[in-house]
Amino acid sequence: MVSTLKPKDTCEGEKMAAEDRDLIEILEEHNPVDMAKYINYVSAPQAGAIATFSGTTRDTFEGKTVLELQYEAYVPMAVRCIKSACQSARSSWNLMSIAVAHRLGPVPVGETSVFIAVSSVHRDDALDACKFLIDEIKASVPIWKKEVYTNGEVWKENKEFLERKSELEKGARDENRCCRKRLESKTNGHGCCGAKVKIDDGGCNGESTEAE
Repeated sequence: MVSTLKPKDTCEGEKMAAEDRDLIEILEEHNPVDMAKYINYVSAPQAGAIATFSGTTRDTFEGKTVLELQYEAYVPMAVRCIKSACQSARSSWNLMSIAVAHRLGPVPVGETSVFIAVSSVHRDDALDACKFLIDEIKASVPIWKKEVYTNGEVWKENKEFLERKSELEKGARDENRCCRKRLESKTNGHGCCGAKVKIDDGGCNGESTEAE
């Protein structure tokens, strides 16, 4: 199908064309990751580099023998979050195609649970984007992991998720401190930058007033 874009629609059309080159799949239980499929998807004559990441189940964790990992997900939101991560990657690096696959259900030792393939003209873009994508998936996508051992099981939070959570909590604390400072400036009638200060009036539209 051929479509014609008006000049003002060019940016939107480019965005849609880029998204068309992103393949995102959440695989149901007992569907192994076909790595060759995703590598072939991102391959192109113009691609000088294809970077991949394969996350596999290892056999031990902190001295405990691992039998398998089990994954659950809120699939619609997981897909949206991965799409958002792909858009962020495209805004930071010059990429051609992206493929992301993640399994659900049990993943035995040695098998792949998540696979990412990224193609680009130059290797730096593909390598950096591939690392960004797996870190972002671990930090923000609603996919949950249970580790099953020979002597028990436990739901695990990814370290990237914990780091992101800590960053958000710190940001909220900083915002609260900022709000308190604005309130103090309003109460005292002056601020650190002079007699005239800008004060949030708490309006729904984020309007502000200036006080002498």
